Amino acid sequence: MRPWVFGAGAIALSIGETLGAVELFRVPLFPAAVFFGALNATALLILLRYLLPPCREAWEEEKAPQSLDAPIDPTLQIAHQTLPYLRRGLNEVTAAKTAEIIKDIAEVAAVAITDRERVLAFLGAGCEKHPPGERILTEATKEVLASGRYKVVHSTRGLNCPRYHYCECPLAAAVIVPLKCRGEIVGALKLYQTEEGTLPPQVIRLAIGLGELLSLQIELSEIERQRQLLAEARLEALNAQINPHFFFNTLNTIISFIRTNPERARMLLMRLASLFRQTLNRRGSFTTLREELAYVRNYLTLEKARFGDKFRYIQEVPVELLDYHLPVLSLQPLVENALHHGILPKEGPGVVRVSARLQNDELQITVSDDGVGIAPEKLPHVLEPGCGSGNGVGLSNVNLRFQSLYGPEYGLKLKSEVGRGTEVFLRVPVIPLPSALRENHNASLS
Repeated sequence: MRPWVFGAGAIALSIGETLGAVELFRVPLFPAAVFFGALNATALLILLRYLLPPCREAWEEEKAPQSLDAPIDPTLQIAHQTLPYLRRGLNEVTAAKTAEIIKDIAEVAAVAITDRERVLAFLGAGCEKHPPGERILTEATKEVLASGRYKVVHSTRGLNCPRYHYCECPLAAAVIVPLKCRGEIVGALKLYQTEEGTLPPQVIRLAIGLGELLSLQIELSEIERQRQLLAEARLEALNAQINPHFFFNTLNTIISFIRTNPERARMLLMRLASLFRQTLNRRGSFTTLREELAYVRNYLTLEKARFGDKFRYIQEVPVELLDYHLPVLSLQPLVENALHHGILPKEGPGVVRVSARLQNDELQITVSDDGVGIAPEKLPHVLEPGCGSGNGVGLSNVNLRFQSLYGPEYGLKLKSEVGRGTEVFLRVPVIPLPSALRENHNASLS
C-alpha cells in the first residue's frame, strides 16, 4: 500500500472522530481536535513503523516479474553451463569442467565421470582415491556400462569396490547412469553421498536427467567433429590439388606437351579442370562409388603424365556396385598413398589396384600396390594423425571419418610386407542413406 493512503485515511479518521465527539458529548471543538489528532498521529507512526515495510515489500514483489524470482531448474542450469565444454567431446578436460559445474549446482558430495575404461574426472569427497586416468574400480559402475541401465547403490558394500576392505574412502552411496552416443555406451556419470541409506528421489531424478542431457551433448559433439573432419578433408584435398608442388608440376607437364603433343596437353588441361570442378561441386557427406572412382582416374591421369610408365592402374569393380554410396574422399587418399609411398620409391614400375565386392551387407574395397611396403615398426603408426607426406587428405582422416560414421570396427585395416607391397581394406555398411543426406546428395547431382 502507498504511504499517502495511510496519511489520507488518518486525516479523514481524525476529522470524523472530532466532529462525532463535538456532536455527541458537547466537547469544545479545539480540545477534541487536538486530542484525536494526537491519538491518530501516534497510531499512524505505529503503522508506518511496523506495517508499512512488509506492505511495501509486498507491493514491490507484486510489481517485479515473477520469472526473476522463480527458481531455475538445476538441470537447465547445468545444460546451459556444460554445453560449451561438451561440444568439444568427452575427454579429461571437458569432463573435469562438467563435473565441477554439476557439483556446484547439484550440491552433492562428489561427482565422477568416466569413459568405458577409465576415470575422466572426479571431484568432491574421496577424490584423492580416484584420480583421473585410473581404471574404473567399482563393479557397480562396470555393471552400468555393460547393461546400459542406471543403478542406485545404498551402501559402500553395494559399490563393490575391490579396495573396500582396506581403503578409508568416504563414499557410501551413489546413483550411476550411463552416457550414450548413438545408442552406444561411452561412459558413466556418478553422483555420490557420504552417508549410507536411500538417496533423495530428487538426486536420482537429477542424475537420470543429466545422463540424458550429457548423452545428447556428447552426440552433438560427435556430429560436429564429423562435420569438421569432412570440412578438413575437403580443404586438404583442395589444397593438395592447388598447392605449388602439385599444381606447378602438373602445369610444367602440360607445358612440355604443348609443342610435342598439343592434343595430349589439351586433354590434361581438361582433366585438371575436371578435378577442380569435382572438388568444388561436392555437396553433402556421401557420394557414389562411380563418382569416387572417376575422381581417382582424373587424379591418376595427371600423375601418369608426370611419371609415365612408372605405374599402371587396374580397377576391378563390378558394374552393379557403382551406384552404392560411400563417404566422400574415401579412395583418392588411399590411392595417393599407394602411389607416393609404395610405387614411386620402388625400383622399376609398379601397379596400383582398386577392387571391390559385396559381402555380408558390406561394400568391401581394397586399395593395393606392389611397392616397397611398410616396415613392421612403422605399420602401427601409419593411421596416426600427421603421418604421411602432408600433400593430401591422409589415411588418418579417412580412418577417423569411417570410425565416426560407422563405429570403431570400421576403421581402415592395413596389411603390408617390405618389398612386396601394401593392402588397405575399407568396409562400408550397405544401409539406406538418412533422408537429409539423400536429399543433399540428390541436390548435388541435379
